[in-house]
Amino acid sequence: MKRISELKERKITRRATRNFDSEGKRIYDEFEYDLPYKADFPRSNIQREWAKIIDMLSLFLIFLFIFKQNPFLSFLFSIPSVIIIGSITETLLGTTLGKKFFKMVVIDDFGNFRDFPTSLKRNFLCLSNFYPSFSEYTTKNVAFGTKTFFRTDLSMHMNNKLCKTYIVKESQIPEIKRRLNHKILN
Repeated sequence: MKRISELKERKITRRATRNFDSEGKRIYDEFEYDLPYKADFPRSNIQREWAKIIDMLSLFLIFLFIFKQNPFLSFLFSIPSVIIIGSITETLLGTTLGKKFFKMVVIDDFGNFRDFPTSLKRNFLCLSNFYPSFSEYTTKNVAFGTKTFFRTDLSMHMNNKLCKTYIVKESQIPEIKRRLNHKILN
């Protein structure tokens, strides 16, 4: 059975040469590359962070208002609850409440939902994902000149790498399944 990690995408790049044809048009060389298939999607980190916040907030509110816990205990109880409940729902449905809001699904290297132990490991490792990476970027504007900003990003990939899982959009599933089945036929 083929894996997502084995899939390749053919990319063609064109590079200008110093030569011109008889009509004065530049001649380009084409190069073909087989690159690893990229299963993630634009802005996946931000959507994953918000999905986790939605999951945490919903459980926090349940402990706060339904179980009548104080805010501190509600927050503490929501952490292990989001790990356990997230593992169960990812095993059964491939998603959590927050991920469902953003139409994201957790799949393994074969394109299937994860088993419970792997999902539990993945969700537990999520606690270590929130280490910030800091970067600096500069923008130029006619009105204000050059400005330098600092950006903090949270990495959300380590747990997926260790558990060999992917977070993809629901709309990507048919294409991934097609690519996996196509590779089997070849």
